[in-house]
Order: sequence, then C-alpha cells, then structure tokens
Amino acid sequence: MSGSDMKMNKVSNSKAMNTEMFSLKGRVALITGASSGIGYTLAKGFSAAGATVVIAARRIERLQALEEDIQSKGGKVVSVNMDVVDRDSVNAGFSVAQDQVGVIDVIVNNAGVADPKNFMSIDEDCRDYVMNTNFNGVWNVAQEGARRMIESDKPGSIVNIASILALGVQKGQSVYCASKAAVAQLTKSLALDLAKQDIRVNALAPGWFKTEMNQDYFDSKPGLDYIGRMPARRLGNLEELVGPALLLASAAGAFVNGAVLPVDGAIDVVKI
Repeated sequence: MSGSDMKMNKVSNSKAMNTEMFSLKGRVALITGASSGIGYTLAKGFSAAGATVVIAARRIERLQALEEDIQSKGGKVVSVNMDVVDRDSVNAGFSVAQDQVGVIDVIVNNAGVADPKNFMSIDEDCRDYVMNTNFNGVWNVAQEGARRMIESDKPGSIVNIASILALGVQKGQSVYCASKAAVAQLTKSLALDLAKQDIRVNALAPGWFKTEMNQDYFDSKPGLDYIGRMPARRLGNLEELVGPALLLASAAGAFVNGAVLPVDGAIDVVKI
C-alpha cells in the first residue's frame, strides 16, 4: 500500500469512527408529541440512526402513519398512548414500552402547546393548559424515565425541546415564554442532579419551524413579512433539527450536559 493510500485509509476510518459516535444503535428512544411536527421528524431521524423508537401521543391513532413509515424502512418502533400531564398515563406508557422493547435510555420531551394571547387576556385555564403540558409534562416524563434508568443501572440522555422563546421574548406569548424558560432552567438543574447516575440532560431551543402550531401565522402576510426580516430569510426545515438532537442524545455529545442549544438561524442574536 502506498503512502497516499494509507493516508486515505486513515481519513476514511476516521470519518467512519466519527459518524459512529452519532449512532443510536442499541438504544431505546422515547419521543413525546410524535404525531406531528418536530416529534414526527425526530422519530424518523432517530430510527435512521439505529434506535428502537417509542413514539408517544395522546391520540395513538395519529401515530399509525409514522409507525408504518419507520417499519417500511426496517426500523423497530412501538406506539404508546401517553398524556404527559397525567402521571398515571406517563407511567403506563413507560411500562408498555419497557415490556416490549426494554428500558428507555433516550428521552425527547417534545410534547408542547401554545395559546398566544396578550398577558391581560390570559385566564387561569389558559395559563394552566400551557404550563401543565410544556413544563409539568417535561417534568413527569423526565422523572419517570430517569427513575427507570437508575433502577436498571443504565446511563442515558434526556433532550428537552425548549424554544428560542426560552432565551428571548415576544409580544402575546407571555405564558409560552415562561413555560419554555422554565424548561431551560429545569434542564440545567436536572443535568446537575442526574450527572452521578450518568444521565445527561440537555435542551434544544428551536427557532421558527413551520408546524401545525404556527403554520396559519407563517402563511399569512404578517408571518411572511416576519420571515423576510429573519437573518436567514427563511424558516428552518424540520430535518435540520435531527443533527443537533442526535448530538445531544448520542455518544457524540458525551461531555455536553446542561446545555440549551439554539437551532434558529441566528434569531437569538437579534431582537426577536
């Protein structure tokens, strides 16, 4: 073998080794809110990376298309009914998944809601609806998942889906901003509390990606005008969240803990 061939072989092996660090082969990953949007896309991405995927939603019938998509590509997937605000539902979902595919050691806390209103128009029902799902739901799933990892002596990783509005604010989004800021702070605190058990906790802070939650706005003239003022002059593609999520979930991010990673096309460095 010539010197140049040996050099090329080293480069090739190095690339393979680096790529392997992002693999989730042998891992069992739970994605909440998987019936659409970010959760749907991350479930497919994690399956492609080798994970056995547990997809969860309140309406389990909405998971059928995703389950069939993953299976058609040779992936292993389990659908579970889970309402993240109901602790009994969370515990039952974990038990169903564990019976079928083993202990979940990767969690993506993605289930979330919004109810955009001016602060003075927000009543207790609106406030509690958003906070219960966006914060209490993350708490419930993370706590139950961590408990099972610790009992099984398994290391793991938890990725919470926060928002760029955890780091900045916007008019008419006070309760949503508060809920996502709470998720960001919870992420940092859990990273400290769970580090001794070798469970890493990080968060993604997505900027603007078109989902069921916001598509009407971004299809409107004010929404299109806002897109034109963004640094990237476009919304993010949901697939652009897969790489950052894999970094936080996999061995590639083994020394990343307590981070809140913006994926936002530089929205956070300008006035939101």
